[in-house]
Amino acid sequence: MLPVIPELLATLLEEQYGAETAQRIQAGYAIRRPVTLRVNPLRTTRPEVEAQLTQAGLTWENVPWYEDAMIIRSVREDALQALPVYEQGGIYLQNLSAMIPPLVLQPQPDETILDMAAAPGGKTTQLAALSGNQALITACEKNKIRAERMQYNLEKQGASRVGVMMEDARRLDDLFSFHKILLDAPCSGSGTIALMEGEPQRRMTRDWLNKTAATQTAMLQKALRLLKPGHEMVYSTCSILRMENEDVVRKCCAKANAEVLPIEHALMQHVPQLPVTIPGTLCVCPDEMHEGFFVAKIRKMK
Repeated sequence: MLPVIPELLATLLEEQYGAETAQRIQAGYAIRRPVTLRVNPLRTTRPEVEAQLTQAGLTWENVPWYEDAMIIRSVREDALQALPVYEQGGIYLQNLSAMIPPLVLQPQPDETILDMAAAPGGKTTQLAALSGNQALITACEKNKIRAERMQYNLEKQGASRVGVMMEDARRLDDLFSFHKILLDAPCSGSGTIALMEGEPQRRMTRDWLNKTAATQTAMLQKALRLLKPGHEMVYSTCSILRMENEDVVRKCCAKANAEVLPIEHALMQHVPQLPVTIPGTLCVCPDEMHEGFFVAKIRKMK
């Protein structure tokens, strides 16, 4: 018998989405997703990855909205971690939903980019790869052990223009300014529950959720102070609760003279979506391929 989700989460999902959609979400929690990976063009090529997969007897599926992403249904992570291309940093194992925020941010060469909550570095290395290692990226992580792990991943992935700052991003001096910012904020993880993986019951109380939302608000307010006027950032969470997503974005944009821009990317035609209260934002529904995720693109007005 599968473990059940926290009672409070079940209540919140039904209150926010209604009984039918809440059941759809919980069905997504109960599916074991296939392994997905991202080819790292800083270390290898897609044909080389395909050659190693073929040699190992593995097959793959393409992802229509991201040419560097691959779906591997036949094995679990350990089989891919045994490949030379993994050890050499040529592939990065990552859920498809987690690949979305860097794609929406669209890092460009010579831009200064801040990744505010960067460890373990999956999205940071993706930003580096998308910019051809030409963007200048600052990656913040306040925990020493997590920062060291991120530094290892950055070096393995060949992300050579990333500087790790062991600091709480909320404490950065307001004299800093960046062309683009990625804030993949700490959250409840309400989109990433994987019952088939035997996850333990999560601690989830209203007080904890309120504190989490307060942290997210403080971080987004800081991000909007550090963002150059007229420039764009991405706010994302692996939560599907409005109090961590639209409510935070709406509050911070109103105070910072910022606006939400519609996400315009081919992925919008392919990923399963939940209803949102801010047009143009994206809330991915957990299903057989995707974790639950929220993404908003924000521009600071001049």
